[in-house]
Amino acid sequence: MKLAILSREPNNYSTQRLVKAAKDRGHKVKVLNTLRFAIDIEEGNPDLYYRQKPISHYDAVLPRVGASVTYFGTAVVRQFQQMNVFCANSADAIQNSRDKLRSFQILSRHKIGIPATSYVKDKADILPAIERVGGVPIVIKLLEGTQGIGVLLAHTLETATSIIELLQSQKQNILVQKFVAESKGRDIRAIVVGDQVIAAMRRVAQGQEFRSNVHRGGRTEVVELSDEYKETAIRAAKIMGLGIAGVDMLESNDGPQIMEVNSSPGLQGIETCTKMDIAGAFIDYIASRVDFPEIDVRQRLNVSKGYGVTEISIPKESEYVGKEISASGLMEKDINILTLHRDGKVIPNPKKDRPLQAEDRLLCFGKLETMKDLVPLKTRKRRKPKLKKLKKLDIEIQPVNE
Repeated sequence: MKLAILSREPNNYSTQRLVKAAKDRGHKVKVLNTLRFAIDIEEGNPDLYYRQKPISHYDAVLPRVGASVTYFGTAVVRQFQQMNVFCANSADAIQNSRDKLRSFQILSRHKIGIPATSYVKDKADILPAIERVGGVPIVIKLLEGTQGIGVLLAHTLETATSIIELLQSQKQNILVQKFVAESKGRDIRAIVVGDQVIAAMRRVAQGQEFRSNVHRGGRTEVVELSDEYKETAIRAAKIMGLGIAGVDMLESNDGPQIMEVNSSPGLQGIETCTKMDIAGAFIDYIASRVDFPEIDVRQRLNVSKGYGVTEISIPKESEYVGKEISASGLMEKDINILTLHRDGKVIPNPKKDRPLQAEDRLLCFGKLETMKDLVPLKTRKRRKPKLKKLKKLDIEIQPVNE
C-alpha cells in the first residue's frame, strides 16, 4: 500500500509514529503538507498538484488536518475522494466533528447521551438558555476550541453572563452546556477504529483545574470500559461518519455523555498510558479498507434515473406492523431495505423473516416515486412545554397552551 499522511507537522509524535508503523508493515508512506496542494477542477477529471507537480498515485490517505486549516484541508481530502482514493476519514465527517455545534446537532437526533446544550446569539436569550441547561455552574465553550482551549467554567449567573457577553462582543461563537458535576474533572478518551474500541484511558484534572486534557496537565490512567461505554463510543464515531476517532465521554449518573468526537486524535497520551500500538491499528485498518472502500451512496445510487435512497418510518397504525419483511410486499415494489434502525440500534441487511415493529426506521433503496407513497405525511409534533421551577417557592408552574 502507498499511503499519504496529510500533516503540517512531520516531526510531531503522532506523525512520526504513523510513519514508523506504516514502514514496519512494509507499506510506502509519505507525509504531505496539507497547504502545499493545488486543486484542479475539470469535467470528468478531478486532479491534485503538490508543490506545483501532478500528484503521484496513492492507495490511501490518512488526514491529520489541523483546526486552523480545516476548510482547505477538507477540500484536499474531498478531492482525493473524487479521485477514488480511500480516505480514513471523509471531508464531511471531519468538518462535522470539528464544529462542536454541528456535531451536537447531528448527535442529538439519535438516542445517545449528550449534555444539555444551548447556542444563543441574542443577549436576551442568555439567562433563559442557562436555566434550560440546568442553571449554574455551567460550561462555556468556543465552537472550534481544541485541547481544552476556549472551555470555561462559570459558577454564578453574573460570571456566566459577563463571559458570554465578552466573547460575543469579540465575534466568538459559544455554546452553553450543562456542567456534569459528578464527573469531578474526569473524562474518558476512547479510540475507535472501524467497529471497535481499541484503547481507552481516563483523564483526571489536577488541582483546581476542571479540564482534564493532557495539554492542561491532566494525568492519565488505563480504564477498562463497560459494554455501554464501548457501544456509545462506536455509535458516536459511526454517527459522525468517522472510521478513526477519539471519543471523549463524561461519566455521569445517567451513563456516558459525549463531549467531543475528534477526527485526528493525538497518539502520545494514549500510547504512553496504555503501552499499545495505536498507530499500528490505524495503519492496519486503512490497509484492510483500501480494496473495499465505502462509497457515497447519495452520489452513486442517485445517478440511476428514478432510483435513490430514503428513510421510511413505520408509524403505529401502519399496515406493516407485525409483518415479516418478506411478507410486507416491499420487495415486490422494488424496494430493498439496507438497514433497520430500532431502539437506537442499527441492524444492517435485516433478514427477510424479521417482523417489522412500530417506530422502526428503514433505510431503503428503490424507486423514489414508490417510496414517496410510503412516507406518511409529516404531522406537526406538539412540543411538550418544560416545567419551570420557582427557586424561592416550592411550586411548579405549567405553561398553558393558548
